[in-house]
Amino acid sequence: MKRLFLFAILLWSVTAIQAQRPSFLPANHWVDSVFKTLTKEQKIAQLMVLRLSSIGPNRTITFFDKEVEEAIRKYNIGAICLFQGGPVKQANLINYFQSIAQTPLMVAIDGENGLGMRLDSVQGLPRQMMMGAVQDPALIYEYGRVVGEQCKRMGIQVNYAPVVDVNNNPNNPVINDRSFGEDKYKVAEYGIQYMKGMQDAGTMACAKHFPGHGDVDVDSHYDLPIINKSKEQLDSLELYPFREIFKAGIGSVMIAHLAVPAIDNTANRATSISKNNVTNLLRKEMHYNGLTFTDALEMKGVAKYYPDGEISLQALIAGNDMLCLPGDIPGSIDKILKAIRKRKLSWKAIDAHVKKVLHAKYEYGLANWKPIETKNLTADLNSKVGAMRRLIAEKALTLLRNDDYGIYPLTKGKRVAYVGFGLTKDNVFAEQVRKDYDAQVYYFDYRLDSAKVAPMLELFKNRYDVVVIGMHNYSRYPANSFGVSNAALSLVKGLQQQHQTITLAFGNPYLIKNFCDAKVLVACYEDDDITQTVATDLIAGRLQAKGKLPVTVCESLKFGDGLVIKRLLPGVPAATLGFKQAQLNDSIDAVMYDAIRQQAIPGGVVLVAKDGKIVFERAYGYLTYDSTEPVYPETIYDLASVTKIMATTVSVMKLYDEGKIDLQKTLGDYLPWVKGTNKEGLKLWDVILHQAGLKSFIPFYRETVNGADGNSPNWNFYALKPDSAHHVRVADHLFMRNDWVDTIYSRILTSNLEPGNRYIYSDNDFIFLGKVVEAITGMPLEAYVKKTFYDKLDMTSTGFKPRDRFPLNYIAPTEKEAGFRQQLIQGDVHDPGAAMFGGVAGHAGLFSNAYDLAILSQVLLNGGVLGGQNFFSKATVDYFTAYHSDISRRGLGFDKPEKDNATRKEPYPTLSASPLTYGHTGFTGTCFWIDPQYNLVYIFLSNRVNSPDINKFLRMNVRPRVHEAIYQALLH
Repeated sequence: MKRLFLFAILLWSVTAIQAQRPSFLPANHWVDSVFKTLTKEQKIAQLMVLRLSSIGPNRTITFFDKEVEEAIRKYNIGAICLFQGGPVKQANLINYFQSIAQTPLMVAIDGENGLGMRLDSVQGLPRQMMMGAVQDPALIYEYGRVVGEQCKRMGIQVNYAPVVDVNNNPNNPVINDRSFGEDKYKVAEYGIQYMKGMQDAGTMACAKHFPGHGDVDVDSHYDLPIINKSKEQLDSLELYPFREIFKAGIGSVMIAHLAVPAIDNTANRATSISKNNVTNLLRKEMHYNGLTFTDALEMKGVAKYYPDGEISLQALIAGNDMLCLPGDIPGSIDKILKAIRKRKLSWKAIDAHVKKVLHAKYEYGLANWKPIETKNLTADLNSKVGAMRRLIAEKALTLLRNDDYGIYPLTKGKRVAYVGFGLTKDNVFAEQVRKDYDAQVYYFDYRLDSAKVAPMLELFKNRYDVVVIGMHNYSRYPANSFGVSNAALSLVKGLQQQHQTITLAFGNPYLIKNFCDAKVLVACYEDDDITQTVATDLIAGRLQAKGKLPVTVCESLKFGDGLVIKRLLPGVPAATLGFKQAQLNDSIDAVMYDAIRQQAIPGGVVLVAKDGKIVFERAYGYLTYDSTEPVYPETIYDLASVTKIMATTVSVMKLYDEGKIDLQKTLGDYLPWVKGTNKEGLKLWDVILHQAGLKSFIPFYRETVNGADGNSPNWNFYALKPDSAHHVRVADHLFMRNDWVDTIYSRILTSNLEPGNRYIYSDNDFIFLGKVVEAITGMPLEAYVKKTFYDKLDMTSTGFKPRDRFPLNYIAPTEKEAGFRQQLIQGDVHDPGAAMFGGVAGHAGLFSNAYDLAILSQVLLNGGVLGGQNFFSKATVDYFTAYHSDISRRGLGFDKPEKDNATRKEPYPTLSASPLTYGHTGFTGTCFWIDPQYNLVYIFLSNRVNSPDINKFLRMNVRPRVHEAIYQALLH
């Protein structure tokens, strides 16, 4: 029989081209033409969905390919549903079945968290409970699109997702972490985003389980759950997400096996076979006209009451379109035919169901079916899973408590132990805490008895400063405390009472009810390698917690709890602000992945905000090419010349707004030490416009290195360690003579001025302006901008000399400098001149992450205000950001688009930027651009100077291509 099947597969491959069934008919014509070919029995069979495989008690997989083939040939069944098995084998079977089917088969899957939920060798995606912790609906849309693309690649037309049940019963044994949570509004919103993403990718979504399976404590796989609620209660909660997702255009809905007396009080009549539920409530009252699928009719909650095909008949009488896993096909057809003869059911109803099913097949491409290409199939199905898992983890992990001051974030230098509950060997989290903190790792398996608790507590006494507790490998469902032993819970409590602890729950958050009083507590929701890796970065502080609890776990930790850094620009779906969401995501991803692949950059961050709301924020790649440390949205970058705006120009604007600076005055009016030089009479107006004639760049460092090629520091100027004569840090183990700073200023003062009225982009212009700010305010530049802007805006990452404030792995390294400093520059300013000023200068030295840079950008876009705080007047913002030169494109400090952009071969910064646009770029691979015409902020951060070819980034036009992609997704 196996050889016969293999021969059939081979025969299919020879004749596959004939099986593609190309059709150019309009939908109604195609449906009618197919409908006319069907016999009465085949019409009924078109409404049936058959199981292709199942998994046994020892996880052995059984395929029912012979039974499915027989059902196709004998009955012309309408659909199959994929369960366990490898994707290539399943694809070959689908190809074969489609080639022999008289009517193309609809292929379905129950893949709420992606195809990895069912298919082996395909990685799973996070469950919906973890997504419910995410505060970014746009990411849920993207998740749905990834799942939809998987289905499309696998030849699947409908995915039984999303779950839109409101899980308001913590003891629910069947929904639980499959739900987005307990809040009906979030469940509805996220369900709609998931649905839109999937259907935009060409896969029909299916809302389940109508009328709402969240408030039960019986598993319908084994018995019929009862929901004793009034119709008014159902309307106000369970039905709300369904009503909203129906209005949003979901293609199908799955009907649950529930006993709901308020809908139908007939004994043992489940909602799946209730006319009151399907026809009266769903169709007539809620006006839903899409496809309906029953939940699996083989489930004991209904099958035990209606055996031998009776359940199929009852489901059709109720008004369902498709019968999932009916089991007894001939018995079902016979019962249905007899019922029609007895007028319990009409052919008119059957025909309407069949035509609706055929219309769905047409809509989802089955009129022009093409065989699934199995080459690279598994790799394609996995291609976006890792990145999506990481994005979800970055935005879902939830810091619930931080009551033990000084423990979180966990810094090095402490004596750390890690107790991995549910472990018998190291996992990724354990390996990482060993590496990061030289931690001692202990395992406590749930099979260990309580006799082990007291000795472990005694062992730990006075031995460790911090104990990290990780709850791993526990059950998804609440029975028996999620499978966590009493001994384990006792040890957790003992450790929390005895030590300073950080407790992380890697799984269902309802487990946290057992230790709600933990001093430092993190909900991680899943237990895969990626989530564990992100969790180690979270406790180290490289990543800020962004998630909030999707459910209430105890009286003190309720839905919506989570310690989240104040975000002034909350994320929203891009589509709500006029973007084509899929186009925005795909086009930016394509540019960034291409740049990383070609080693133009090792990684980077892109942020897009419109109307004061983030619509795109994503990190890519790694800190360096030989690094395993990923870039996060919080990664801090050297901004290079963006310093000119986000430190110096905004300071000048503030002083101008306060009437403390006059741009028509000269450097000599503010800086006494320039008097008597050719710089004394330079007007600030010309300086800020880069047309004062100052040299663009003076290589100060060349006088302090050995040899003409500048390959090594001259130790007459430098010391390896700071001392009384060498306080100026220029790099790791490299400190410059204190008196040489005066020499640098002398070199600027004695430099020649360029003749004529010329535009010369110059660092020296902003070195002078930074000193003017200091002279007027009486404060160092870094202190003034911190006090005036960064602190007030909670821009915690933004500032000079980040090594003084953050661990190195928070900061992206810049160039591995072959000459001068001869080391990888990380946390010290890349610009050598700014480095020789001690890391602070008006032209370079500022570091920031993308989000904080977006905050200050939003202040500018808002005309100088944000969150009720006023920083400068709108008139000042408009004045500084307008064109002000006849010989350049510059504003006052700000860069702007070329005035003849529309006709330029290489428009700057990009073709579609409006003339109102202003911003700046940085040498290290950074930029920000603000376009008031579209209320748009664009941030790009990278360390392109870390590339083997630092100019490839410029040749590839990475920043402009991303910038233009934003406009294309918005305007077209």
